[in-house]
Amino acid sequence: MNAVASTHWTEADGLAMARALQLAQRGLYSTDPNPRVGCVLLRDGATVGEGWHERAGGPHAEVAALTAAGAAARGSTAYVTLEPCNQYGRTPPCSLALIEAGVARVVYAIDDPNPEVAGAGAARLREHGIAVDSGLMAADAEALNAGFLKRWRSGRPFVRVKLAASLDGRTALANGESRWITSKAARADVQHFRARSSVVLTGIGTVLADDPAMNVRIEESKRQPLRVVLDSALRTPPEARLIHRQGGVLLIASRDDAQKRQLLERKGVEIVIVQEKAGHPDLGAVLDLLGKRGANEVWVEAGAELAGAFVRERLFDELVIYLAPTLLGPDARPLLQLPALAALEDRPKLRFTECVAAGDDLRITAVPE
Repeated sequence: MNAVASTHWTEADGLAMARALQLAQRGLYSTDPNPRVGCVLLRDGATVGEGWHERAGGPHAEVAALTAAGAAARGSTAYVTLEPCNQYGRTPPCSLALIEAGVARVVYAIDDPNPEVAGAGAARLREHGIAVDSGLMAADAEALNAGFLKRWRSGRPFVRVKLAASLDGRTALANGESRWITSKAARADVQHFRARSSVVLTGIGTVLADDPAMNVRIEESKRQPLRVVLDSALRTPPEARLIHRQGGVLLIASRDDAQKRQLLERKGVEIVIVQEKAGHPDLGAVLDLLGKRGANEVWVEAGAELAGAFVRERLFDELVIYLAPTLLGPDARPLLQLPALAALEDRPKLRFTECVAAGDDLRITAVPE
């Protein structure tokens, strides 16, 4: 049975959960494929311990906070951004750790969608006389772990499609020249999205045209996401830059070629074949595959055709658009390849959720209605 959301939160409850969310944010780049979780222990109005989940396989947030508190944890209230786990994995259950520490009350933000937890953590705590409440700052906790939650609920990762364009919606000159439309600050901002993602995904057209490295280049991140190329006929050159950077590379093809496969596999590239759709690997099958591999968030950096395919097939959760204060004219390349509309009412409907400055540019986030 899930914990019931309280409607009588105190100021102390709110401040403690806000701090737990702040701690959870520290794991933004490092916990994958696990969720980002923070925990604060409050006793007699004072913080006696706090912690966060730093990396997969390491101590969970509750255990880190209990360790910091020691004997002072007895009789405290634990504020956790996600329901305490109840299963044995690489670490013992956090519900058991809270019980053994003598915690009196647990407040958590959101239920864990993992069916091995899904209310069982809260139920176990209650069985041992611990008061349990949930729902405090739930929207903030959901946003922090949108990919983890979506993967457990649907089997697919959270998909962000990155786009960069001029004010008139153009991404490159007719001859393909595009470096650089957006500012250095905007390009640095992209690195943070890459760092938080499980997967950075592109298409073979981008690989052949730009030879991108697709890696993370910020000091805060010690982990490289999996680089994925949708490459129908295995045309990725064995000398491509992304192959010779730290981190794994996965090519997803829809047509096999034994000779090309052998050359690429010798370079350490993994290759998977899925069914073809509209001339490229079926995007639904690609997302199913990545979800089964534990990918929470996918960051798509691709050309107009592949990015347009994610939009056409409604397989994206966010569009992240970097808009530069410049104009490229009607002959320049378009933002997305989309089908012609017969009527205005057929247009895809989006909703803006954010608009912030990124250097001289704007970063606009839009989601499907």
